[in-house]
Amino acid sequence: MPAQKDKPDFVHWFRQSSPYIHAHRGKMLVLSFGGEALADTGFAHLIHDIALLNGLGIKLVLVPGARPQIEERLTLRGAAMQVVGDLRVTDEAALQCVKEAAGVVRVEIEALLSMGLANSPMAGTRIRVTSGNHVTARPVGVLDGVDYQHTGEVRRVDTEAISTHLDNGSIVLIPPIGYSPTGEVFNLSASDVAAAVARALQADKLIYLSEGPPLGRRQRPSSLLPGEVEDALKRRRTLGEELQHILRNAAAAARAGVHRVHVLDRLIDGVLLQELFTRDGAGLMITREPYEQIRRAGIDDVGGILELIEPLEQAGILARRSRELLEQEIDRFIVLERDGSVIGCAAIYPFEKEGMGELACLAIHPDYRGEGHATRLLEHVEQLASDKGLHSLFVLSTRTAHWFREHGFQPAGVERLPGRRRDLYNWQRQSKVFIKRLD
Repeated sequence: MPAQKDKPDFVHWFRQSSPYIHAHRGKMLVLSFGGEALADTGFAHLIHDIALLNGLGIKLVLVPGARPQIEERLTLRGAAMQVVGDLRVTDEAALQCVKEAAGVVRVEIEALLSMGLANSPMAGTRIRVTSGNHVTARPVGVLDGVDYQHTGEVRRVDTEAISTHLDNGSIVLIPPIGYSPTGEVFNLSASDVAAAVARALQADKLIYLSEGPPLGRRQRPSSLLPGEVEDALKRRRTLGEELQHILRNAAAAARAGVHRVHVLDRLIDGVLLQELFTRDGAGLMITREPYEQIRRAGIDDVGGILELIEPLEQAGILARRSRELLEQEIDRFIVLERDGSVIGCAAIYPFEKEGMGELACLAIHPDYRGEGHATRLLEHVEQLASDKGLHSLFVLSTRTAHWFREHGFQPAGVERLPGRRRDLYNWQRQSKVFIKRLD
């Protein structure tokens, strides 16, 4: 039995994850991972996590790779697969190895997902796994004088069959093999297949498990737009061939309408659960739209803003605002939204006659402080003030004077406030006045 001191952490995590559990139920997720995962001793943990996702009502399509398994069989046969550029030439001998490896990978995954041992993470599970000829392929053909033989590319995905299996509660397993209408078999890239399947199904998420950090060992962003992925690939030329291929497919899938594409470091235990059930995730996310945005607040944001400002009001940093007042003044607010949650807010009250605006209620969620979000909100407010023709901003502060001084605000007396605001000055709080010129 776990120690009592561990229970509050579990309860807190479970409560925090509940919105994501609800959000993902019934959604479609395409998950791709390399053949290296199957050879890893920790693969059982990944299978347990996949079973958990299935149990939570997530529709799953698995696209496993088989490169290590193919190479092992080639070595045993004393053969090799020729590589030209970033494509592999699949001759008859290599194709036989591809078929054998894909079959072994499929059977191993199906066997692990069929386990239901008592006193194990799979206890009580009843998971159906289906596979089939869901991908129609065509040959790459001859490029620059090289005949790629049985190396192919995706031509069509049988979305109707896959959707039917998913609606029946099955996990769909798609090996990196395609079939032609003439009965030929083609060796496909698992990364390509996953992207094509996600696009065809208009999946809610496409997730790649990479063999290491998505952008290398250097400090990396948590989210990128497709164009930013291309820029990152140009700057980081030391990334491995397979990882570059995954990132290009991820960017293309996002452009093609897949709502969110994630590239996660498979070597992190539980990375799939961290990405799906925590606000900040655990890897790189690629979306067509920014993950974070600053926008005008609406009445539905009142609860999120109150959650941000109430602890600061209790600490005496912000003046108290009732829910009723906040609802009346919500059009004065802007919010910083991250993945649907309000993590920052600010308000601007214009005094057009004096050409001044009051910056008020600047707040950032404690988990996101020190990351430049407050500065972004300030810059946005300054732009709004300039657009309104205001020449300066003022702020009243009791505890954050140094931050405003660092951002260009200068001390001023109460007499410098606009008349209407001066009449409302709370002499009991003794807030200090700071003003910043905008021109």
